[in-house]
Amino acid sequence: MSALLPFSEDQLVSELWARDVRFILGSPSGLPPVIPPEQLIAALAESHEARLQLSLIPLFLRHPEFFIHASAAANKLSPAPQLILKCFYSAAVWLEKKYLSQKELPDLFSEELGLTTTTDPDKSLRALAKRHQELSRSQVNWLGTYEHAAEVWLKELELQKA
Repeated sequence: MSALLPFSEDQLVSELWARDVRFILGSPSGLPPVIPPEQLIAALAESHEARLQLSLIPLFLRHPEFFIHASAAANKLSPAPQLILKCFYSAAVWLEKKYLSQKELPDLFSEELGLTTTTDPDKSLRALAKRHQELSRSQVNWLGTYEHAAEVWLKELELQKA
């Protein structure tokens, strides 16, 4: 049920780089972003590439203002990509609180995911990971996946500052 125009992996990586999200190996194209945020978010969630799906976390960390597009993008998706978007967005919310001491990303999906919110980011990330396993019916280490996305992105931030 894709309501989106198909974008190639290269186009999505270029879009991320154009938005200063250097999570996936690529190079600056020097071109401005062309895919509207809502479409980019949905396309990343729909990607068959896990690394592109996972780039949703650093995208929301780098551009917390994109939260206004998250629900609309989710509503256009079929159940599996919608779950990816909701869980990765929620992970970004808690990773932001844990690593960036910011509170720019509002919690949009905890209630829908059946989670009770806490003020402890680690506890919230563990609960989210467990719920993600239940809802996706997979034994993926989601907590490690979320943390990996944050670590790679934070290392890139450090490199940019250096």
